[in-house]
Amino acid sequence: MKPLQDYLVVDFSQFLSGPSASLRLADLGARVIKIEKPGTGDICRTLYTSDLIMNGESSVFHTINRNKESFAIDFKQPEELAKLKKLLAKADVVLHNFRPGVMERVGLSYEDVKAINPQVVYGEISGFGANGTLKAMPGQDLLLQSLTALTWLNGNDGDGPVPMGLSIVDMLAGAHLAQGILAALYRKVMHQKGALVQVSMLESAFDFQFETITTFYNDGGELPQRSKSNNANAYLGAPYGIYETKNGYLALAMGEIPVLANLLACDALQAYPENLFELRNEIKDVLAKHLKTQDTAYWLNILEPADIWCSDVLNYEQLFAQEGFKVLDFVQEVQMQDGYRYKTTRCPIKIDGESFIADKGSPKLGQDNEKIIKEFID
Repeated sequence: MKPLQDYLVVDFSQFLSGPSASLRLADLGARVIKIEKPGTGDICRTLYTSDLIMNGESSVFHTINRNKESFAIDFKQPEELAKLKKLLAKADVVLHNFRPGVMERVGLSYEDVKAINPQVVYGEISGFGANGTLKAMPGQDLLLQSLTALTWLNGNDGDGPVPMGLSIVDMLAGAHLAQGILAALYRKVMHQKGALVQVSMLESAFDFQFETITTFYNDGGELPQRSKSNNANAYLGAPYGIYETKNGYLALAMGEIPVLANLLACDALQAYPENLFELRNEIKDVLAKHLKTQDTAYWLNILEPADIWCSDVLNYEQLFAQEGFKVLDFVQEVQMQDGYRYKTTRCPIKIDGESFIADKGSPKLGQDNEKIIKEFID
């Protein structure tokens, strides 16, 4: 029995942040009913991030909406809204990621839903919160990365701002919402009390930087300074970074410079007896030049036995060929109602040694209408 089995989640969210939260709840056993607009559905169905089309729709949609049901309903129509409220009255969790004010205008705010379901856990993700001058801005990942200084932590000094290659703020906000909902569900069980759980992408992006922001406030307000080359953390000295080798790349985390100088047989590195932060650019330049003289495997065979924190730098093709990846059994195959099958990742959480696997793929738009109406509305 999965931890959230018999819990009902009604999810109004679109794109990535909200659906990633409901995906995790579904992985943990909750029944997730996805509310979609008739005809078009979740905008993410046609939000193509690559040329890959899977069963007529975006790969992003399939990734983030597996193991859910789809209920297509135009709840802006009074008679349809009345039907929908019958479903909401039986939900344990309701969540959305619309801009502030949208759910209030259609009569589905927390107070509206609480009136028909007093113990509901109501979760919402916004881009910038419900207050302030930014609240009406679109909560789009690249904009949030840019506005929260994340882009000044990636790349090298002189590169300009560099965004991350993932929709990281979306995923962080989704994870935070799932955490808040789980905490509220625990309180609901213990004290028979519902909750309003609110997360903003803005605050999630700030929280992601708790280490660097704390350093900034306690270091005289000095801005993070990326190293001129091989930067991996603006606040860490050499050797921390990724270096090119003769046939690939090598990641170096922690290591005393004198120890590295001896292990790597690098005479030029002997001039730096300490890991002085102010000398990191010089030290990295020496390392970068020296490490290009041999293959990655050559350096790993020296460094790993000496307990130096290092690794190869892999792409997907190389990663998936590794035994360390295969043993995780992290890829699962799921099947849609029409028989279409696709591979995707599984839930990363284990409880009592068991992984959470579900072979149910993403839903076709409105495919569960008849079942949901019969079960909850008629």
